[in-house]
Amino acid sequence: MYTSIDQFIDYLTLERGASPNTCRAYRKDLELFAAFLREKGLPIDVAKIDYLTIRLYLGHLYQGKWIKRTSVVRKLATLRTFFRYLKREGIVEKNPAKMVATPKGGKDLPHALTVDEVFRFLDAPDVSGPLGCRDRAILEFLYSSGLRVGELTALNLHDLDLAGGMVRVMGKGRKERLVPIGSKAIEALRSYLARRGELMEQGKSAPQYLFLNRRGGRLTPRSVGRMITKYRLQRGIVRETTPHTFRHSFATHLLDAGADLRGIQELLGHASLSTTQQYTHVSSAKLMEVYDRTHPRARKRIKDA
Repeated sequence: MYTSIDQFIDYLTLERGASPNTCRAYRKDLELFAAFLREKGLPIDVAKIDYLTIRLYLGHLYQGKWIKRTSVVRKLATLRTFFRYLKREGIVEKNPAKMVATPKGGKDLPHALTVDEVFRFLDAPDVSGPLGCRDRAILEFLYSSGLRVGELTALNLHDLDLAGGMVRVMGKGRKERLVPIGSKAIEALRSYLARRGELMEQGKSAPQYLFLNRRGGRLTPRSVGRMITKYRLQRGIVRETTPHTFRHSFATHLLDAGADLRGIQELLGHASLSTTQQYTHVSSAKLMEVYDRTHPRARKRIKDA
């Protein structure tokens, strides 16, 4: 099993050009499945795994009550891709995961901040020091561009064109796209770049990484997540917020303002329009809230309920 996992990850990296984050996610899902097999005393030989074993695994995940339906669906998709690769290589005869139905249920809607909550975040960093300037630039950048946090932390200086108001982004599947940057984000980036040298270790030439940690190395997605949590607590924002929340907020606010769905798809780097269409459900939910709160007949219905 573990040898097959290593070969599969090599295939994703070398032939599919998958990003390190994607490979880590696949490996984590597959090793979790392998750990389940060992714990239950089930065959760990990939040739002996059948669809009943996979159904048992999915049931085990649901029994834990710690995992979302969307995560279970993703883990099943990982197994389907894994066994499809093994079948293509002649290691297994059938893809047992293909015989397992995708779990049904309501799809989790992406959580978006309100405009007021976004502004509270953007005003949170103390820009008197280089770290505060960096944090303000990151928050403005995330909200202005809708980048994934991995895309943001992977940026180098030469990817920026502040004069043209654009950034070159390497997205999923090694697909490159150009994304515009808003004027407020450009202003915050210029302020950060003026102080960026203070984050460098003395005696070392500056690397090309755009966002640096306090030791002069590349900032990680995990660090960005911790930074956002810090400012969320400082500003008293109750709802859990991650870097991806800013991406959802970017798309939702654009859609609420009348932006074209195809244009949002290009900005987000979605391969399929169906992925972008999830934001129409968010806006529809918001519309129903307004309707129930303001329409006379709706108010009566709520009162009588």
